[in-house]
Amino acid sequence: MRSSRAKVLHPLCGRPMAGWVLEACREAGLATAVVVGHQAQQVRASLGSAHAYALQSEQKGTGHAVACASAVLEPSGVLVVLPGDAPLIQSSSLAELVDAHRQAGALCTVLTMRVAEPGAYGRMVRGHHGQVERIVEAANASRAELALDEVNSGIYAFDARWLLETVLPGLKPHPPKGELYLTDAIEQAALEGRLAAHLHPDPDELMGVNDKAMLAQAEARLRARINLAWMREGVTLRDPECTYIDAQVELGRDVVLGPGVVLQGRTTLEEGVQVGAHCVLVDTRVRGGSVLKPMTCAEGADIGADCQVGPFARLRQGTVLGAGVKVGNFVETKKAVLHRGAKASHLSYLGDCEIGAEANIGAGTITCNYDGWGKHTTRVGARAFIGSNSALVAPVSVGADSIVGAGSTITSDVAEGELSIARGRQKNISGAARDIHARNKKRAGK
Repeated sequence: MRSSRAKVLHPLCGRPMAGWVLEACREAGLATAVVVGHQAQQVRASLGSAHAYALQSEQKGTGHAVACASAVLEPSGVLVVLPGDAPLIQSSSLAELVDAHRQAGALCTVLTMRVAEPGAYGRMVRGHHGQVERIVEAANASRAELALDEVNSGIYAFDARWLLETVLPGLKPHPPKGELYLTDAIEQAALEGRLAAHLHPDPDELMGVNDKAMLAQAEARLRARINLAWMREGVTLRDPECTYIDAQVELGRDVVLGPGVVLQGRTTLEEGVQVGAHCVLVDTRVRGGSVLKPMTCAEGADIGADCQVGPFARLRQGTVLGAGVKVGNFVETKKAVLHRGAKASHLSYLGDCEIGAEANIGAGTITCNYDGWGKHTTRVGARAFIGSNSALVAPVSVGADSIVGAGSTITSDVAEGELSIARGRQKNISGAARDIHARNKKRAGK
């Protein structure tokens, strides 16, 4: 991957690569154990506590990895072994593999696929009656075997007791690295006449991710699955190919998403929400009936019902909008609570503040929340009117039903119902402009 990050932690649609594999296992009803080695602590932290973990402190091959997990595995029933870099595997495929294994009465069942260019994949060698005889690695295959197009996907179902108690303890190390290979267990099953194969119809689903190009391919396919599922639940996507929805996002019916919308993290949109083109929402909740106009960005915000936000609005962490609030173009909020019906329609910064119901924030207004050492709070009462281009220097309160004149810098509290004007008195000097123009012309002439 040419990355400092462990391969299985590379994100796909908001979930680490191995997280997709584990989710498929969970949906298939399989208890999970994760073998960790490289960046073990980070992998554990990312994948969470819902799984058993086994440490492979030295990477000595696939057989050694499963042996390291023996202590946390039940030596009974069916044991499915699969890699953490196959994020497209689906629960239905795992369930079918387990069923095929049980029906075959096999010791090992290999999930196989047909590919046009088998390359380095191990080839499945079958006998005259279609019975699997063995797997031959590409390096050891004859010309006839190299021509076979059915290959080993690296996903297996085993008889757990046979693998854990009989085969793994007897695996022999392979030179030159002394590694233990799980494929030796497959050979042993073939020798005992109890090796089976289950052919999967879609090789793309079984693809392993080995570089950033394959990562992009896998994410595109996962994104298409997510989008299709939401459209079938009643969500309108204006341009599905240009809509990005993370795995943990929740959407209500009749949600409408414009082109280029990005929904990340634990974002939730309730019924009837409309999101315009190229909006980006991260860990944000939007209540029913709200409209987010194009280019709105929100992170960690809670937007009430029937709000109008944007275009080009930015709602930062801790923003809470009550029902019917309007936040217009080029307004930025941070840790701001705007109560029912409040309006900030244009070109304002509202940080560390509480704006009362039905209050109006004029264009160009800012809350001066930082004094160089700490953040302070501004409070504006219900139905207050803040004139354009005002600066509210926190900590400060503006009472309900009060008015702040345009262009004012408010440094002390304004009581309920007061009119506050804090700006220099206008002075008009007759003829002064004419004199200035004359002087400028004279300078230009020189």
